[in-house]
Amino acid sequence: MVVVNRMKQLVYLLVGLNILSHQKADSSMNEEESMCIIESGGDNSICRGELQVLYPELGNAACIVIPKCHQFQRRLSEEWGKPHIKFPEAKEDMIYVLIMVDPDAPSRSNPKFRYWRHWLVTNIHGRDLLDGNIKGTVLSEYRPPTPPSGTGYHRYQFFLYEQPDDAVIALNEHETKSFGYWNLNSFITRSNLGKPVASTQFMTQNYKD
Repeated sequence: MVVVNRMKQLVYLLVGLNILSHQKADSSMNEEESMCIIESGGDNSICRGELQVLYPELGNAACIVIPKCHQFQRRLSEEWGKPHIKFPEAKEDMIYVLIMVDPDAPSRSNPKFRYWRHWLVTNIHGRDLLDGNIKGTVLSEYRPPTPPSGTGYHRYQFFLYEQPDDAVIALNEHETKSFGYWNLNSFITRSNLGKPVASTQFMTQNYKD
């Protein structure tokens, strides 16, 4: 009986050690899967000012490469709506214009539809930019980033302008018919927007690539 009991104890010990080793392996695997490396995705010419682009769970996407982990790339394209836009340096009594474009459409190597318009909002109050919940006149509804498969990483750029009191800001007939091949500079010039007070970008690719 003593021998049998000792054998049972040994079996239980071995089983327990095996379970522990699996638990450790699973734990390390989960840690590896949950690892999320955020890389810089901006340059000095675009990442100017403290413009924040805030998405759920991801947080501030300004000047980063959207990582694959946690399905961030897919959720950016398919689940999340427009981001919260925050500008801590906004003047409460100022009115602003926000523009979001993709200069790499349909691809960075062949951007024949450059400055594809993803979002255009005018009459944004400075106090709303301080809170991060912008309201205003939407000239182009938010269109989430959906870079085509096989076209690599696209830059999604955000420009914030102070809106002149006497400015008449509107899309012309040609612009309302197409989001692609938008002459951004022409729009800025005729709207008398000048230089952006802040700008930023993030980079992402098709989540299936």
